Amino acid sequence: MKHTRLGYWIEEAGEVAPGASLAGEREADALVVGGGYTGLWTAWYLRQLEPEARVVLLEAEEVCGHGPSGRNGGFCNAMWISLPSLRGRWGDEAALAIAVAAEQAVGRIAEFCEREEVDAWFRPAGYMQVSTAAAHDGAWLAALEACRELGMPEAMRPLTRAEVAERCASPVFREGAVCPSSATVQPARLALGLRDRLRAAGVEIFESSAVRSFREGADGVEARTEGGSVRAGRAVLAIGSAAKGRHGPLRGRLTVASSHMVLTEPVPELLEQVGWDGGECITDCRALLDYFRTTPDGRIAFGWGGGRIAMGARTKGRAEVDAAVIAATAAHLYDYFPGLRGKRITHAWGGPIDASPTHLPEIRSLRHGRAFAAAGYTGNGVGPTNMVGRSLAALALDRRDDSTNLAFIDGATPRVPPEPFHWIGGEAIRLGIQAKEEAEMAGKAPGKLASAAAKVPELIGFHIGR
Repeated sequence: MKHTRLGYWIEEAGEVAPGASLAGEREADALVVGGGYTGLWTAWYLRQLEPEARVVLLEAEEVCGHGPSGRNGGFCNAMWISLPSLRGRWGDEAALAIAVAAEQAVGRIAEFCEREEVDAWFRPAGYMQVSTAAAHDGAWLAALEACRELGMPEAMRPLTRAEVAERCASPVFREGAVCPSSATVQPARLALGLRDRLRAAGVEIFESSAVRSFREGADGVEARTEGGSVRAGRAVLAIGSAAKGRHGPLRGRLTVASSHMVLTEPVPELLEQVGWDGGECITDCRALLDYFRTTPDGRIAFGWGGGRIAMGARTKGRAEVDAAVIAATAAHLYDYFPGLRGKRITHAWGGPIDASPTHLPEIRSLRHGRAFAAAGYTGNGVGPTNMVGRSLAALALDRRDDSTNLAFIDGATPRVPPEPFHWIGGEAIRLGIQAKEEAEMAGKAPGKLASAAAKVPELIGFHIGR
């Protein structure tokens, strides 16, 4: 097994020559800091909305898309499963607007791949949420009810145990629900395709160009790297988990944890045996969820969102390579598909995930309204980054339209405690949730201490899970 920080998707996408780093001074109309999906989509829509705008993008890694955007599960989902949370947070009208915008983003990604001839393995397929324990049966009912009550009954439908088995006959799957307007992608191919098309469109991309200082004033913004500086009228900080750092713009609004994945050798005969030929992306119903999908050559990519909390957003280390979490992830995989025993796991990898207290996207305008920071997608990333990138581009151009009226822009949300209390409390809650859910998976009653820890997020206004 090849266990690395970058993982299979980046390896499969092929070697990419790193771009030049920033040298000297640059002037721009708009500066984008961060070359993951959020930054790349922001730059794309800046050029779409204002073709003559001078856009500069700075990325700390050697290649754009080599961070979490190129390592995730590749689920391109709308946010219908999150509709109850959206509704409780911001009301019916705002919730529906966000869910519709998220679904439209999936369609725009499909259009981008087709029109720009980006082979990102975009495959329309339902997103299926399944119960794997009696305690989790019906976890989707609130989302189904919300969809019906808000006039979108087709967005999500329930599945009986037999209907689940027709789509994927794992011995531990029970009932479930499916959201048809979803897809899967090869995440690194999508990020690199965006990178290439942005360069062709005239966006100046500088890699290996970590920003050492950033200033926002009434007259504009300035970012400095080791090699140079960029001055611009406005800026977008699309830096993911780094926004939680010591001086990060979202340091009081994010938790940084980790998610880890394993990939099997091609097992087309097993996929045929279980009937998993529709390409559905699947999750269970736990807060620390398992997520899985297939690849065109018949592999199973399987991930677990139960990685450790990263104190102070320090993401290098076990947030990327964690042997113990990978061993637990592989054990979950064999529980779901016993026929995989004896088959090889060829790759393992991990990466940081930035979670807002609501588990929903966050966009914050900074002090002078000339810079905007965004993060907090958790497991919803691929699709919502397109939605948020469209919003960020309009904000950076000082335009006002439907995309800038979404409720997660400067919305009222809880704050997280300062370190080290955040890390201590977060790890205690994570371990409590993990113990509770493992007991439920085994058909046992969770311990009182684990159950109490698992209830803490709800008591303080935080939302864990979808």
